[in-house]
Amino acid sequence: MRIVIAGGHGQIALRLERLLSARGDEVAGIIRKAEQGDDLRAAGAEPVLLDLESASVEEVAAHLQGADAAVFAAGAGPGSGAGRKETVDRGAAVLFADAAVRAGVRRFVVVSSMGADPAHQGDEIFDAYLRAKGEADAHVTRQQALEWTILRPGSLTDDAGTGLVRLEAHTGRGPVPRDDVAAVLAELVDTPATTGLTLELISGSTPVSVAVKSVAGN
Repeated sequence: MRIVIAGGHGQIALRLERLLSARGDEVAGIIRKAEQGDDLRAAGAEPVLLDLESASVEEVAAHLQGADAAVFAAGAGPGSGAGRKETVDRGAAVLFADAAVRAGVRRFVVVSSMGADPAHQGDEIFDAYLRAKGEADAHVTRQQALEWTILRPGSLTDDAGTGLVRLEAHTGRGPVPRDDVAAVLAELVDTPATTGLTLELISGSTPVSVAVKSVAGN
């Protein structure tokens, strides 16, 4: 498979790129800074230099041509203000989904956030983030041309992955290592039977592959 990842230098994305390239997939990661390219190459991915805050749908679609799947894993990141939550966490996600439709890419996986909700109330930066992610998710779910799956992890940690998770429509809050988020994403990309599902993810007791097969079978 050829898989294109938005936010290719993110902590989850780099882990995902390693997993996908190790299993033989062709992986490209979209990055904003040329100096990030070496990290992607080390992870087995092809760096694609493109700013999703200023690119057009046509420009993004050109990089998605021929891809079998697309993963949105970009984020404004900690320390960014409400404006970039709007331009990256919402705007770039909407742009990437629209570009996937334009390029004819069917499989589309989104890394969202637990609590994402376009109607979320509050005036803090994190409130703006949850609204932006919720609006982006809502846009994706309206795209009938996409076989979409939305993944909403709990509190992200840098602990070593255990390969054991809880993956359900509603898990309740809890931590989850970025390693395990990446492992679940790798399975989801390859499991179109999860199309149309919005899933929450925390650490648990079920092996990743079993957890994904379980939700796919429901």
